[in-house]
Amino acid sequence: MLYATLKVLLTSVLVVAVSETAKRSVLFGAILASIPITSVLAMVWLYVDTGDTEKVARLANGIFWLVLPSLVLFLSLPLLLRSGMDFYASLAASIALTVAAYFAMVYTLRLAGIEI
Repeated sequence: MLYATLKVLLTSVLVVAVSETAKRSVLFGAILASIPITSVLAMVWLYVDTGDTEKVARLANGIFWLVLPSLVLFLSLPLLLRSGMDFYASLAASIALTVAAYFAMVYTLRLAGIEI
């Protein structure tokens, strides 16, 4: 239980650090957010928990392929906001588009014989 609490606390601190940094500097907040800290932590936790390098390799491969559809959020949100749409409506629409992009990517990967 202590180990799980430590993982949650460390991960939470990183998320708060991004938002607090972005208040002071959007550039540094964006840099911090763009570093795959969550992915690296997930791979470390997975390895520590299982000792299985194949699982870590599969996770890294899956992250690679699924980063691509996640970019839809970062393209659509600023476009919708700049078009005058309300923040929460823009966020909801961007999330919906991103979910659709994830489904499309998973479908495409299956057709290509790529397993994640």
